[in-house]
This record gives sequence, structure tokens and C-alpha cells, in this order.
Amino acid sequence: MAELSTLMAISPIDGRYRRKTEKLAQHMSEFGLIKSRVIVEVNYLDFLSQKKIIRPLTQEERAALYAIPNMDLAGAQLVKDIETKGVPAEKTNGLGEIKKTNHDVKSVEYYVKIMMNLTSMKDLLEYVHLALTSEDVTNTAYGIMICDTVNRVMLPSMETLWGNIHTLAVDNANLPMLARTHGQPASPTTVGKEFAVFSERMRRQIAQLQAFRILVKLNGATGNYNAHMIAYPLIDWRQFSRDFIMHLDKQYNADGPMRMTPNLVTTQVESHDTYAELFAIFQRFNTILIGFDQDMWRYISDDWIKQKPKEGEVGSSTMPHKVNPIDFENSEGNCSMSNALFGFFSSYLPIERLQRHLSDSTIERCFGTAFAHSLVAYESTIAGLGKININEDKIGQVLADHPEVIAEAIQTVLRREGAMRPYEQLSKLTRGKPVTTNELTEFINSLDISEELRDELLAITPQNYTGIAADIAKHR
Repeated sequence: MAELSTLMAISPIDGRYRRKTEKLAQHMSEFGLIKSRVIVEVNYLDFLSQKKIIRPLTQEERAALYAIPNMDLAGAQLVKDIETKGVPAEKTNGLGEIKKTNHDVKSVEYYVKIMMNLTSMKDLLEYVHLALTSEDVTNTAYGIMICDTVNRVMLPSMETLWGNIHTLAVDNANLPMLARTHGQPASPTTVGKEFAVFSERMRRQIAQLQAFRILVKLNGATGNYNAHMIAYPLIDWRQFSRDFIMHLDKQYNADGPMRMTPNLVTTQVESHDTYAELFAIFQRFNTILIGFDQDMWRYISDDWIKQKPKEGEVGSSTMPHKVNPIDFENSEGNCSMSNALFGFFSSYLPIERLQRHLSDSTIERCFGTAFAHSLVAYESTIAGLGKININEDKIGQVLADHPEVIAEAIQTVLRREGAMRPYEQLSKLTRGKPVTTNELTEFINSLDISEELRDELLAITPQNYTGIAADIAKHR
């Protein structure tokens, strides 16, 4: 079969968006799953040796063992061949013919044995996968894969996105802007403070990701260490599981903030509760980003933010003048798609029928699709932010056109001074109709108040009635 063209990909993740998503392929592909399962099997065998359950390994043997996961696509293809069609004796390094297994984890076990059969560890072949169930290997492999994906791909993109929005918040902290509540003119804010709202919300979700611990298990076919205990009844297998999982975590996740931790009470299947908890963080981050994308769309539509035309790009097939906010629209769509998948994973996977069923295996293979849609969204918004300028003149003009927004300020100061029914007076003057600065000045001049208070009220403008928005944007 010819190499797959991106034009022939069924999913846009591996087609249209391949350039943005290919960095996920090492972690969340079938190749990534095979490699991670090999990592678990190799480390498990070595740990049996370290705990003196099997004979010690020499330095050379350990080096050879840990070289096995450094596989290329040809190695992964051999695993796949064992699963789907079997391999002849000439490809098994002396193990003889291996018939089709139709089992993805058993195929990994055979692959490790094939590689070990070239070394002095031939006597240890039957200790590969000793007392393990497939889910021990698979859930631990997914723990490695998810940590890798979050630490090496997702978090860096999320942090870049957050950083760009944070910079916009600080740079525009002092720029007054008309606020809208219910879509109507409201007490002024600053451009920077409105960006700061989103950067702060994103920061919280990123912090939760950085502190997250995903549960994995290693306790046998029904979670009771049955096979472990029947073979080695004097071993503390719960402590072994703790130690092994922490060993794996330290070896493969030590350079990233998100880590693995052991779950010691399960059926054959790790309960997947932490999958749901993790995906909920991504859903919240994505929902925040959808809100940001929609606000950016509106600001661009109102000409408060201008987009820089890119040479050679076409905005419309028929309207030559258009520069569409396609990056923010793309991000919104991909966030929504990702959230639909994360939501399904979270509602389905924590439910298990008795001690085991297999539908979760199919669903887990789709994790990469959900992460990929999120990644496309983050990269799209980052691209969009790189093409914008704040239209200070337009923002200033719109604010100046709505002097009625200081009615709140005037009536609040009058309340402070004990004036009678100031809210009602301002409501009669301003509610539901255009008001000019002159009309507000005339109203203030008509009040029976001290000159000092009059000067205080006349000094209030839409441009200076922003509270501590600038300080919030800069410092929060």
C-alpha cells in the first residue's frame, strides 16, 4: 500500500491539520502505544530483577534490555505483524514461527522476547509479562503517553497562548474601553483588563494541569495479585506496585510537572476516574478559549481590533476586501469538537461492567484525536493573535460616543452626599435614549450642590471612569 497522503486522510487531524498535529504522533499514535507498552514490559522485567525476584542483570544486560524500547517504525510494524498475521521463524531471532495472536499486548510480549533472544538473557524470556494482565501494561502505557502528551506538547502550547494574552493585558492595561453588559453600553473598563480576565482564568487551569496526578495500576487480572501471590507468596506485591509505578514515573516523567501515581484498589481495569478529571480540565480551558475567541470575533467585527492582511491570502472567494477572523473561528470549532470527545470519554470510561470489558480499549485509542483538536485550536488562536492590532482610535471614539455610562458614577457620588433619589433622576435623563456630554453637564449644573461637589462631578469622564481596571490588568 502506498504511503498515505494527507489528502486521503479521513480525519482532518491527519490531513488538513497534519502540520499542527504531527508533534503528537510520537506520543498518541499506535506507534506511541506500542512503544509505551514495550517500555512497561522492559521496566517490569528489570524491576523483578532489582527486587531479587529473578536473577540479577549485568550492566550489559540492562543496557541491552533498555535499548529495546528505542524502536523505529520497523520494530513497531513487527509487533503489528505478530498481532495481525504472524511472523515466520526467520524473523524471530531463533524463537521459531509465531502465529497470528490477534492480541495487541501479547504481540508486544513476543516482540520483547524476540529482542532478548539475541542477548544473554535467553534464560529470562518466560519472566517477561510474568503475572501481568494486559490492562496492567496498557493502563500504565497510557499513563506514560498522557503525561508525555500533556508535558511535552499540550502544556507548552497552552502556556504560549496564555503568555500572549497576558502580554496583551499588560500592554493595554491603561487603554479605556466601553464595556457591554447584556450587549449594552456599561461602565467603562480597559482593553488590558478584559484580556486579563481570560489570562487569569487560563492560568488557573494550567496550574491544575501542572499539579495533576494520573492513576495507574499493576495488580493482575482482577486486581487481587492472584497470579503474583500464587507464584511468590512472600513478596509484598502492593509495595512492589507502588515502587514500580513510582520508578516508572521518575524515569519517564521526571522532567514534566504532570505525573503518575499508583491506584491499589481496582478491578482488572484502572477505574479511569482521573481520566475524567483530567479531561474536565481541558474542557474548562477550551470553554474559556471559546469565550475568548467569540469576544475577539466581536471586537474584530466592530473594528475595535484590526487584522493585518497577509500577503497572498484570500479572505473571500467573491469579496476581495475581506479579512476574515478565520483563526479565531477555527479555534472555536476545534475547541468545541475536542470538548465533545473529552465529555464522552469522561462520561463513558469510568463505568465498568463487573471486572472487565473491552470497549474502553477502542475509545482510549481516540484520546489523541481529542488532544489534537485542542492543539489545533491553541495554535490557531496563537496565530490569530499574531495578526492583530488594537484600534485605539475606534475604541476611543466609541467610548466618547457613550457619555451616559458615567450616569452610574454621578448617581453614586450624589448618594454618598445624601441627595434625594439620584438614581431616579439619572434614569429619567439617560435610560434608553442617547445622551450628550452637554446634557450631562447641564444636569450637573442644575443641581443644588456645593461648587466643590459640582467640580468633582464635572471631572468624571468615560475615559477616567475605569476604577482600578489598569491595576487589575497589570497585577491582578
